Amino acid sequence: MKVVLLGEIKGKGGEGDVVEVAQGYAENYLFPKKLAVAATKGNLKQLEERRNNIAKREAVRIADANKVKETLEGKQITVDVKVGDEGILFGSVTAAMIADAIKDQLGVEVDRKRVELGKPIKVAGAHEVAISLYREIRANVVVLVGITAEEAAAEEAEEAVEAEDEAVEATEEAAE
Repeated sequence: MKVVLLGEIKGKGGEGDVVEVAQGYAENYLFPKKLAVAATKGNLKQLEERRNNIAKREAVRIADANKVKETLEGKQITVDVKVGDEGILFGSVTAAMIADAIKDQLGVEVDRKRVELGKPIKVAGAHEVAISLYREIRANVVVLVGITAEEAAAEEAEEAVEAEDEAVEATEEAAE
């Protein structure tokens, strides 16, 4: 069944897109929640008249998402949690905790559903997390769990030294 989307639906499209969906999905979810209308001749004609307004709104959304991306990209945020021996957390760091930390530390409101955690964070340290802002626009932030920014910098420097030592050893072995 073809429908005209009235808003962005993850995995389907954005406002004004004409997409093919299952009839049950359309009738039981999209239509009652006013997320789409059937793609009839009348609705398609109305869509053509609204295309200019939709394009303007889309440009504003993309500009806002890019501005937020500039604010977030590469920033470090800290999440305070209880850490046991050997750096294992009591529980895990959730998307909601990360969204709250971003709001508190950077002053940017991020919906917890937009925080893309591949799997729960259960170990102390620095973890890179992607935040989906709008469609394909994503920002990466570094989440420091149970450590401070100074400790994270020292940890990165230590890892760089170890990697450099391994590279030197590898070249020495190759020379022999």
